[in-house]
Amino acid sequence: MSCQLRPASEADIQAICDLVNGYAAQNLMLPRTPAQVRHALGDFLVAAAAGRVLGCGYLAALGPDLVEIRSLAVAPDRQGDGIGGLLVETLVQAARARGIKYVCALTLAPEFFARHGFTRVDRWSISPKLWGECVYCPKFHACDEIAMLKVLDS
Repeated sequence: MSCQLRPASEADIQAICDLVNGYAAQNLMLPRTPAQVRHALGDFLVAAAAGRVLGCGYLAALGPDLVEIRSLAVAPDRQGDGIGGLLVETLVQAARARGIKYVCALTLAPEFFARHGFTRVDRWSISPKLWGECVYCPKFHACDEIAMLKVLDS
């Protein structure tokens, strides 16, 4: 079954929350409330098929030339189908179209991002704005996430 990538809509908010919060319950990412998703809705991208949200992610601006990929999630039964990679590549293209120079991600899956041209960097080398959400993470004092960065060609 193939999927379609499209901008998220109001009708997708609960599905995005359910998808992201399933992983958040396992301490794999930060949870999202409907209000938080609604606030970032214009930046969210979803992968959908047959009326079901199969994946999501969005770009959060951290500065004039830096964005972070956040809330990147794929339905567990669809992992390995290329949906995550398609989301990342489309988000990177969106950043490039906006004239952004750097795309970063904090991840527990550095190999996945490396396959998409990201390189591992020291987490403290990225904008301090990146850490704004970290205080809400249950692993804040023992962070095990790896910072990955992709430099975009101009």
